[in-house]
Parts: sequence; structure tokens; C-alpha cells
Amino acid sequence: MKVLVLHSDVPPDAPPEDQDTLIAASAIAEALVSRGHTAPLAAYVNDREALRKLVTPHRPDVVFNLVEGIEGEGRLAYLAPQMLAEIGVPFTGAGARSLVITGDKPRTKTMLRDAGLPTPAWAEPPHWNGLGAGRWIVKCADEDASVGLDDGAVVEAPEVEARAAASAARFGGRWFAEEFIDGREFNIAMVEQNGEPHVLPMAEMMFVGWPVERPRIVGYNAKWDDASFESVKTVRRFGVEYREPALARELRFLCEECWHLFSCRGTARVDFRVDGDGRALILEINPNPGIAPDAGLIAAANEAGLSYADLVEGIVKEAVR
Repeated sequence: MKVLVLHSDVPPDAPPEDQDTLIAASAIAEALVSRGHTAPLAAYVNDREALRKLVTPHRPDVVFNLVEGIEGEGRLAYLAPQMLAEIGVPFTGAGARSLVITGDKPRTKTMLRDAGLPTPAWAEPPHWNGLGAGRWIVKCADEDASVGLDDGAVVEAPEVEARAAASAARFGGRWFAEEFIDGREFNIAMVEQNGEPHVLPMAEMMFVGWPVERPRIVGYNAKWDDASFESVKTVRRFGVEYREPALARELRFLCEECWHLFSCRGTARVDFRVDGDGRALILEINPNPGIAPDAGLIAAANEAGLSYADLVEGIVKEAVR
């Protein structure tokens, strides 16, 4: 097949979460070429006619969509699948609707609640309705990659408003507060097979040697600074399906419900916290999780016996199935 690998237009001084897109694009192209496909790379342009002129000469069977942000804003990523659909080119991954909804975390949580799916309580400005006593984690409502997530993001209720205001001033965007669940964390990936979600081996994030006074979170440093304490001491572990089959069944059910509720395609990841009573609570849904060779999705695929090329080629074939 002819596969155009379309990635974000990433400037040289972009932060590591944006540079990761270029790493993924090169790896995907290499994997596809190794399987006999052609896979040129191109940077996304945010204009429909310009995008048509960019794509048309390649005459692709499918576009591998790696546009994770536009002009540095992840909340605008939905424009890429929207424009690709408008010019009539098949593409991998989530559609515009899915990205718009899951790109707004409070809206996602509202949909989860309305569907009867478990998610921690949350509160939004300006009135912060529902903000009760206890610890809360202040998050960006419309950006991913754990922007602004560090130890200081976990605060007591009276400190929420000040933390949200400081984060908005520093990083921009909208900020909200979610009840902090001091429990186990699972990041569970899915891939599409024959039009249906297939849950990959479930990854639990283990906080090894973590000081008791520090909140256990997978923050920005854990994801993007390989030399940091947070990255070194956050270790992925598989095998919950065998150790705790009842919990695994619940996690699998919730993953599949999320896939259908948010109209996922190709791949997706659902992040959970499991509280002290064993309740699984859905934190976030990422319909286009990272796919660089060191990403959690790839670790789960490898655990399932899928090579990088297997996974990439499977995503492409599902997109044109």
C-alpha cells in the first residue's frame, strides 16, 4: 500500500512531548517500508485546500494520522481527521468527534457519568461546584501529555482555586480539579481487530521506592524526562489478568465500554485508578495514544507477542478494511 505518514508540524525547539511525534513518524515509516509498503512523511498544514494539494500527489491508499497538535495546541488535533474526511482520504485512528470529546476532560467525565461508568468526582471554575474536603489533583482540561502535572498538582480543597489559577497563568488553557484517588494506577491499551476492540495485556504503573510523602502520580517528568527520579522509579508491570482475574475482567469491561462510547478507532488507551476498596475508576481516555517505540502501547503490544511492525501494519489494514 501507499501510506502517507502525516505528522504535526513540529518546530526544532518544541518540547519533548511534541518531538515524540517525529520519532513516532520515522519509526512508523520504517516499519511500513520493512513490510513492503511505501511510506513518505509529510508535515500537516492547517488549510483544507493546502492539505489537499499536499496529499493528492502521493495518491495514498491511507494516511497514517500522527497530528497530535496544531500550532502547539493539542485541543486542535481534531482538525486533522476532520479535514482528511472532508477531502475524502482514509486515515488511521480517531475521528474528529472522538478527539473533540476526549480532548475536553470534564466533558469526557460527564459522558462517563451519564453512561453509568465510574469516574472520580470533579469540579470546574468559576464556581467549583462539588468541591468537597480532601485531596484533589488539578489538571489541564484540554491538553494531554501530563502538562503541569507535578507533586504540587495534588492539593487540599482550599488550595484548588489558587493552583488552577497559577497553572492557567503558566501554561494557558482551562484547568479543573479531580478527586485524588490514592490507589493503584493502570494504563490499558486497546487495538482494533476486525472492527472490534482487543484489550492488550494490562499495564500497572508501580511506584518503586517512592517516598511516602510524595503523591503517586505519573506526572510530566515520569513521561518525558528519562533521567528523572519519577521516570526511573515508575515501572510498568504486567500480569494482573493472572494474579487478579476478577479485577482484570472489570477493567476489560470498562475499556470496551469506553471504546464504544467514544467511537474509538485503530488504538486507544484508558487510564484507571483502583481505590482501596478495589473499585476501578476511569480517569481519562486517549483515543490516539503515543506510538513511538518506547510508548506504553508498544510495551503492551510486545507483551502480547506483536512486533512494532505487526502493530503498525495492523492499524493501517483496519483503517482501509
